[in-house]
Amino acid sequence: MSHLTTFLVFFLLAFVTYTYASGVFEVHNNCPYTVWAAATPVGGGRRLERGQSWWFWAPPGTKMARIWGRTNCNFDGAGRGWCQTGDCGGVLECKGWGKPPHTLAEYALNQFSNLDFWDISVIDGFNIPMSFGPTKPGPGKCHGIQCTSQ
Repeated sequence: MSHLTTFLVFFLLAFVTYTYASGVFEVHNNCPYTVWAAATPVGGGRRLERGQSWWFWAPPGTKMARIWGRTNCNFDGAGRGWCQTGDCGGVLECKGWGKPPHTLAEYALNQFSNLDFWDISVIDGFNIPMSFGPTKPGPGKCHGIQCTSQ
């Protein structure tokens, strides 16, 4: 009986780890200036100096999700303020989509046939260069993408 219990605990941990890892995102600032990262519907927002990272988790089944960088922001201690590009209602922790212009990374997790989808869009304009993709691609032809200029 103890072998079965051990197996079940390992299986659950492996499943939780796999599920958790499938929705972990790292936003890393490679720009030579400060970027205020934003993410919806999960995540919120963070100030990132050059070389800093921000990690957040998105649950399986997340749809219509966006990550973008805001520039030339000014926030008070309560997280209220504004950004020249990508502003999201004058708050640090975004609840809605950003105001153009801003370069967008878009994704949806565990959609049709349990596939993940991602893209970079400049439909709302371009404000910073961006790359986006899996750190551990699965089987097939999954590659990261980038947009370095308008």
